[in-house]
Amino acid sequence: MLAARSKHICGQLQALFGHTQKKQPRETGPKDTPFTVAIVGAGIGGLTLAIGLLKENVPFVLYEAAAKYSIIGAGVGIGPNAVRAMTMIDPKLRDMYYETSSGNLTPGKENVMMDALYAGEGFSTPAPFGAKSYQRTSAHRRDLLNHLTSMIPRDRVRFSKRVVNVRQLSNSVIIHFEDGETVEHTAVIGADGVKGPIRRFVLEKAFPDEVAPTFTGRYTYRFTVPIKEAQKILGTLADDAKCFMGRGVNIMAYPISKGKEYNVVAVVCTEKPWTHEKWTHQVSKEKMLADFKGKVDERLIRLLDWAEPVQWSLHHHLSTPIYYNRRVCLLGDSAHATTPHQASGAGQGIEDALIMSHILGKVKSPHQLTVAFEIFDSIRRPRAQKVVETSFECGHIYSLAHPDFGDDFVRIAAHLNRRFLWIWEHDLEADVKKADLMFEMLTARI
Repeated sequence: MLAARSKHICGQLQALFGHTQKKQPRETGPKDTPFTVAIVGAGIGGLTLAIGLLKENVPFVLYEAAAKYSIIGAGVGIGPNAVRAMTMIDPKLRDMYYETSSGNLTPGKENVMMDALYAGEGFSTPAPFGAKSYQRTSAHRRDLLNHLTSMIPRDRVRFSKRVVNVRQLSNSVIIHFEDGETVEHTAVIGADGVKGPIRRFVLEKAFPDEVAPTFTGRYTYRFTVPIKEAQKILGTLADDAKCFMGRGVNIMAYPISKGKEYNVVAVVCTEKPWTHEKWTHQVSKEKMLADFKGKVDERLIRLLDWAEPVQWSLHHHLSTPIYYNRRVCLLGDSAHATTPHQASGAGQGIEDALIMSHILGKVKSPHQLTVAFEIFDSIRRPRAQKVVETSFECGHIYSLAHPDFGDDFVRIAAHLNRRFLWIWEHDLEADVKKADLMFEMLTARI
């Protein structure tokens, strides 16, 4: 099986990695055989992948279920690892992101991810956490998507294309859409989000219990506040990113839109299952406020006046045994949907796009596509799934429920100052080099 072969080669790479390699003979199979890739889903991961494939001259069509590009959502945190991935895909992508991204407004706090505070009455002295390797940046999802879409030719995108079925033939993949149309591509990449259908076609036969995302026991209220209004309520606390920690609740808030808006994600922990048909649930204003009354400072209650009383359930893919099935592969939230506590979900989708576009840029024959997906799975899945697991754990810390830390803010702050380094300082250049070596070795006889 390819996965076993990949594991064997990964062992060989431990000895090879970091040393100058002799040029290996190129594969002896067909050369430059035309192939096309279908990208399903026009979120951050799918759009970034499309930009990467454009740079690599890989033919693709992007299919989106909605009638137009969606701007659902508000703030998106992008860590230094994701910014490096943008740069490696296309420096123009990074430059466009910086045009609209925001950091902390207080001078000298460029390297602070957030200030940790006790959410209860009176708050506590802010305890900053971050690193020299970290630069605080975040953006409104609307602005980020506008930049991404501006880099993709309109004729590469088809809207109102909702997937209902996927069939793999010996050398191609057939996609059936809800409107009755069918299309044929050489490979399919599902970047269609946590609830997207492509995951089912990858996992259902071998891992049926892993198809559906699982409820994390948390839901959020998401909203933005004009920064001046937030400052009237919180004073200078609204100038920078904050993580207000309370028992069973936590509120993450930070400036976006070049410091004009204050993005708020208010998280509530619950032991009850999510029984609502949809993943959002309208409640009364009284119910929303009751979720926080007695747990947070009255200033945060006043901030909630700006929120629509809609609960957004948090689901994730805590376990995904494999990201591909022959010529169908998962990317972004469809593979590794995560919670927002480490601000790494979008960044992992961007890292996915870097590795996927780089590997597909090396493919010369359709017969190499499954190998490309195998390499992607080998490199990306361990790291992305660790992000899912540790983000869920981080939610326990933020809600003062972690058995190792409780409400000890000294220990929490010390831990948070080193917790994220493995995410931020990851060597993406080494990942690309590893992909090159694996591709050369695995395609030597194809």
